[in-house]
Amino acid sequence: MLESRNITKKFGSKIAVDQVTLKIEPGYIYAMLGPNGSGKTTWMKMAAGLVKPTSGEMFFDGEPLSVESRRHIAYMSTEPYFYAWMTVGDVGRYYKDFFEDFSPARFSDLLRRMELTEDLKTKSLSSGMMAKLKIAVTMARDARVIMLDEPLNGIDLLAREDITRSITEAAGEDKAILVSSHLVDELETISDYAIFIKNGHLIEVDNIEESRAEAGKSIVDRYREIYGHGGQEW
Repeated sequence: MLESRNITKKFGSKIAVDQVTLKIEPGYIYAMLGPNGSGKTTWMKMAAGLVKPTSGEMFFDGEPLSVESRRHIAYMSTEPYFYAWMTVGDVGRYYKDFFEDFSPARFSDLLRRMELTEDLKTKSLSSGMMAKLKIAVTMARDARVIMLDEPLNGIDLLAREDITRSITEAAGEDKAILVSSHLVDELETISDYAIFIKNGHLIEVDNIEESRAEAGKSIVDRYREIYGHGGQEW
């Protein structure tokens, strides 16, 4: 469904993503893992069409990423991106105007779960409340690819449970969901595959269930091996 082929992104002399070939298939939830600066956000932004690759190419359904194909991709960034004058309700109406696949009913349900009300001003939201709003408005779209960049940051334990449940409920045979997070153990319980990225390089893509059954390792174990002191990959 969504694929990068030898994709590279440079910012001046810094290589943020280096020759990454990666395929995201429908019907699965992917955990994209790596410390800050590993290249996760840059890869996601190229997949969303927000950042242009230096070289290589991104494909959707076997065709180069285009304005048309980007309509089927929902991306939640780490940065706040709402106007200060907006209320939570305004954010929903704004999305409805821009995206045909946006469901106001789904948005209202997610707001209820996140304990947000439509009259709240975005400029008055705490970082945790803002994170909940970004998740709600992104997950309210019926997109074929949903990418959530660090959706659990600043979220308390009970709210994280609501968010992970919403992610699993949104999953389906025709959808692919990609989630990045530093809370590796939270993603292990809901993900099918773990994508490990380090210093801009794709290290490996693991089938989580097979890793547990065959190697006896959780993705937390593998994360420690790759990124902990003494990790040798790259």
